[in-house]
Amino acid sequence: MTIQEFFEQYPRAAIAFSGGVDSAYLLYAAVKYAHQVKAYYVKSEFQPQFELDDAVRLADELGADMKVLTLNVLSVPNVSANPSDRCYYCKRAIFSAITSAAGADGFTVLLDGTNASDDAGDRPGMRALSELSVLSPLRECGLTKSQIRQLSEEAGLFTWDKPAYACLATRIPTGEEITTYKLSATEIAEDYLFSLGFTDFRVRSQEGHARLQVPEAQIGLLMEHRKDILAKLKEYYKTVSLDLEVRG
Repeated sequence: MTIQEFFEQYPRAAIAFSGGVDSAYLLYAAVKYAHQVKAYYVKSEFQPQFELDDAVRLADELGADMKVLTLNVLSVPNVSANPSDRCYYCKRAIFSAITSAAGADGFTVLLDGTNASDDAGDRPGMRALSELSVLSPLRECGLTKSQIRQLSEEAGLFTWDKPAYACLATRIPTGEEITTYKLSATEIAEDYLFSLGFTDFRVRSQEGHARLQVPEAQIGLLMEHRKDILAKLKEYYKTVSLDLEVRG
C-alpha cells in the first residue's frame, strides 16, 4: 500500500502531530492526498518550546488546520513517578486527549507518525496506541526513517534533516520522580547548548546532577565554552560532568 492509497481508504482523519520528521511528513501527505485532515499538537511539560514552534511553522507552510491542546501529564501518577513503563501511561493520556478533541471535531480516525523503523517491542507507548485504535500509516506503508527523510527533502519540508529529539522526561532516570523544575532545568540547559552550536546531544539529570552527552567531534567545542557552560548549568545543577562513554 502506498501513502496515497492509504488516504484514499481514510479520506478524513485526525493526526497526532509533534512537529518531528515523521509526523511532519505524514501531515504533508495527508494535506496532499486526504479529503479533510486536522493536526492536533499536545503541549505538555515534556515538550520544549521549539517543538511547538516547529509544529506551528510547518502547519502554516502546509496550510494545514492545527489545534494545540494543553495537558498536564505530571498529574498522572504513573507518569510523574517515572516507572519503566512511563511511556505507556504518558501516551495513553496524550492520545486519549487527542481522541476526545478529534471526536468533538467530527473525526473518527486518528493517525500517528510511527514508522517502519520503529521497534514495537522496545516502545511501551505502542501498546497505548493499539488500545486506542490509533493507525500508523507510515508503518503500514513500510516507510522507514531514512525513506521519510528523503521524501521530506524532496517535498521541501524543513524538517527533513531535523535531529531525533526524545521528550524531556527521557533525561531523568527511571524510578526518579519527574518534576516541573527538573524538566525546566533540562530545557534551559539544552537550549543554551543549542545556542552555542551543539547538535545531537543530551543533558542527563540525576538527583540534581547534570551529565553531558555530546558527539566526540564536539568535545573541542565543549572545552572551548567550558567556563560559560559550567556557570550557566550550575545555576540549576549541583555538578556538571561529561560522559566520555558516548561516541559520535
